[in-house]
Amino acid sequence: MYAVAGASGQLGRLALGELIGRVGADKVVALARDPAKLADAGVAVRVADYDRPETLVPALAGVERLLLISGNAVGARVAQHKAVIDAAREAGVKLIAYTSILHADSSTIGLAEEHRQTEALLRESGLAFVLLRNGWYNENYTGALAPSVAHGAIIGAAGTGRIASATRADYAAAAAVALVSAQGGEVYELAGDAAFTMADFAAEVAQVAGKPVAYVDMPKADYAAALEGVGLPGFIAQMVSDSSFESSKDQLFDDSHTLSRLIGRPTTPIAETIAAALA
Repeated sequence: MYAVAGASGQLGRLALGELIGRVGADKVVALARDPAKLADAGVAVRVADYDRPETLVPALAGVERLLLISGNAVGARVAQHKAVIDAAREAGVKLIAYTSILHADSSTIGLAEEHRQTEALLRESGLAFVLLRNGWYNENYTGALAPSVAHGAIIGAAGTGRIASATRADYAAAAAVALVSAQGGEVYELAGDAAFTMADFAAEVAQVAGKPVAYVDMPKADYAAALEGVGLPGFIAQMVSDSSFESSKDQLFDDSHTLSRLIGRPTTPIAETIAAALA
């Protein structure tokens, strides 16, 4: 029996579909804080709230392999993940596949710290585990292109750093493959086949939109202030600007092609995601 924790999220739903396609719906359990969000999933759905540890052991009954999708509550994730890992051990789960961050052991991106701590918890748990060290999603860059096209500018603090992103669907496919096939101990550094700079990205947006769009690089603090100026909460603005600035040091670059080898096909080019977003 396989389970996906965080199955109602954007990555979780995709991974759930990939897993069903590989092993069949009767061997998959979806775990979510709100089961109603998965009423159409076509599999058994159980309540599993990272913040309510009492829900976790019952949710994992009979599960042998668990895909633990990292929570989105930055600052609370280590405690949440520990609750799931502890429950998995108590419930008799044999293997956990965890969605970490690219090059977690050396990454200078602020978000990496909670992933490093979670990886340490997995090592200490005694359970077999697989690390899915995901790079950034293409969709991180294409979710709000309309204002950028309207203003003719994409702002950031990424300098000329290389970004090897891939789609959520690419990472979801890798998660399903790893959950089914891994023996334990694997560490997958997952990123897109082709890298781009933000200037490259802006040029592609301009070509697809048929309008001039330039990349405007800013100091980290100025970028954070600009994000706050358009309504982002301060801590989120700081987090986004930090990730952008650290990407200037190639922290989101990897050319191992591990992701495409794992899923058996090329990763989705950023140009394709841009075209879909602007269609």
